[in-house]
Amino acid sequence: MLSLATLRSWGRTAPLAALLGLTGCDLLEFSPNDHRVPEEFTNLTAKNLARLAARPLPAGDTLRFVFTGDSQQFYDEVEDLVTSVNQQPGVAFMVVAGDISDFGLAREMRWVDEKLRRLYMPYVTVIGNHDLVGNGREAYQHIYGALDYSFVYGDTKFTLLDTNGREYNFDGSAPNMGWLKPQLTNLDGARRQVVISHVPPTNDDFDPALRAPYVQALREAPNLVFQMNGHNHSSSVTQPYNDGVTYINSDAFSERRYMVVTVWGNRQFRIKRVAF
Repeated sequence: MLSLATLRSWGRTAPLAALLGLTGCDLLEFSPNDHRVPEEFTNLTAKNLARLAARPLPAGDTLRFVFTGDSQQFYDEVEDLVTSVNQQPGVAFMVVAGDISDFGLAREMRWVDEKLRRLYMPYVTVIGNHDLVGNGREAYQHIYGALDYSFVYGDTKFTLLDTNGREYNFDGSAPNMGWLKPQLTNLDGARRQVVISHVPPTNDDFDPALRAPYVQALREAPNLVFQMNGHNHSSSVTQPYNDGVTYINSDAFSERRYMVVTVWGNRQFRIKRVAF
């Protein structure tokens, strides 16, 4: 039988022991909207671009990358995707075209990254409409980084931006045309350029007041190879405005398909759809 003194001693030490146990566990979340994560899961865009820069592509070489989108709640498919992509020869990096999460939770973004970091190559993302739910904007910025950014790899400039107009109540802020136009006119020494977003301008979730200016800016962009999007969950390669600008849409992870994109010359490209 336990003595009264022992019970009193347990009563004093149990709360402290419980607190110590909790502080040693990085899975604790005070709120589902808490975007705090360990440092290794922060600034992932910058970290992946640093990895990419450490593997430069010589000028004139053919560029090959993987394009996919909308991982959302399809976590079971991620491992098979990674296994398949790792078997593709000559791939420099992978692009995930938004909706990394389903509910804008840091936990979801971290789960996806834990699987995607098993890729043999770096990956980059754009923010999707689901990534903006709740505190998703803050979570994405904390875990990945800027919503709009660009980089040059080999002969190609990549411009990635937020086009989720509906999530901003179509207030004219997304896409940020004031930021985009200078990016399109200055190739930063590259030979050609690619623009990547989540919501395509053909979709009703794109800000209708910005659709025409956006399409016009792409039409006038020098050496634009194509514009790429997610959101629709199905792949397509079209020229919806009959203006010579090609729009490419990715499959969602749930469709168990992705694209291997090869680019060379000024604007030449080839796309291979891969099932996994």
